[in-house]
Amino acid sequence: MKKRVLLGAFALCSALALNANAALPISDSQGEQLPSLSPMLKEVNPAVVNIATFSTQKVYNPLLNDPFFRRFFNVPEQQARPQQQRRQASAGSGVIVDAGEGTIVTNYHVIKGADEIQVSLEDGRNFEATLVGADPEVDIAVLHIEADKLVDLPISNSDKLNVGDFVVAIGNPFGLGQTITTGVVSALGRTGLGIEGYENFIQTDASINPGNSGGALVNLNGELIGINTAIIAPGGGNVGIGFAIPANMMRRVADQILDHGEVTRGQIGVAIQDITPELQEAFDLENGQKGVLVTEVMEDSEAAKAGLKSGDVILSVDGRDTPNAGQLRHRIAFSGIGNEVKLDIIRDGDPMTVAVKVGRSDSQSGDVRLHKLLKGIGVANSPDGEGVVITEVDPQSSAAAAGLRSDDVILSVNRSKVNTVADLDQVLSRVDDKLLLQIRRGRGVFYLVLR
Repeated sequence: MKKRVLLGAFALCSALALNANAALPISDSQGEQLPSLSPMLKEVNPAVVNIATFSTQKVYNPLLNDPFFRRFFNVPEQQARPQQQRRQASAGSGVIVDAGEGTIVTNYHVIKGADEIQVSLEDGRNFEATLVGADPEVDIAVLHIEADKLVDLPISNSDKLNVGDFVVAIGNPFGLGQTITTGVVSALGRTGLGIEGYENFIQTDASINPGNSGGALVNLNGELIGINTAIIAPGGGNVGIGFAIPANMMRRVADQILDHGEVTRGQIGVAIQDITPELQEAFDLENGQKGVLVTEVMEDSEAAKAGLKSGDVILSVDGRDTPNAGQLRHRIAFSGIGNEVKLDIIRDGDPMTVAVKVGRSDSQSGDVRLHKLLKGIGVANSPDGEGVVITEVDPQSSAAAAGLRSDDVILSVNRSKVNTVADLDQVLSRVDDKLLLQIRRGRGVFYLVLR
């Protein structure tokens, strides 16, 4: 057993030694040359920063903040106000991607709700950062600091990653300070985890722990290939299953934030689902056929104009495979609004190619700007097509004080049914100083009045 372990270690060291930039040889006490990541890390570490956030949380009485309780006991609305305020601090990581402009990328959840963001560099300097913009559905935020003598990371083409490639994760786990861990790419294109709205994760066994979020996942050349984001931790600790947002996905989001101040995503107007063995049989598909089944084509959508039909199986977008619904959604969302994409499909057993123009998605995150009473909430279309989901609530907003919570679903406004964000915007444009919201929370439905 010992011999096998030693051979495994030798194989790893040999693989690392293949890359001259990452593993320049060093000598041990006997003068023997050994591979090391140290030369590469000396170049990379200054570009990875520690992020400390501070926020003031309003503490509510859970009973007085429940609209059912207030209505049942006839409690005045003003008594639902917060009882006290509590200062909270948290730690995370970030990556400098543009040294000249002082641009840092991190996870949105690292800075969410923060009143103050402090960035610490490897050389000991500290700076207050400003939030340039964020995309909660991808979990990316862009920060800016005013500083000189910064070092940034070159960004690699993450589409060229392969399972088995060696990677290094760098971050600030548990607030300990900059730490590195090593591993390999365990899988690519992970979706359906329920972590973010748009998922296309790199899976790695390089240890990612609380505080690593927003840090760098780099290859042995010291190039950024991903932003460390999440772990699966059934027992509360690292079990070797971590996830990172691919660098290409991060760059597309960050560029839109920097160029336009917001992120827009495309859609073609279809409802889709993964292909199960039962669906393979029902649609006379080959055993093991991969692709995404079109279950519905929206009327007057770009898909309808292109001739897509219910029952079509989408195999790829512009030659890139779409083995599951998450991958297809991701490919379309970031193809660029107004661009034309080519879909390879199977229809009634026959392969064909369909050109479809990418339209603008009617879902959005961030403030509903058409009414002051809903300032501070984020919304998105409900996955079941009924209502608008509240994706986030600013704890200091009037919406939070009124009792709205994340994951509440708005079914109607002033007795007008809303099924999409576009419906909500349209209804709110006609409202003045009072909102009557029909809310679904869990299995219950109730009305809430905002004035």
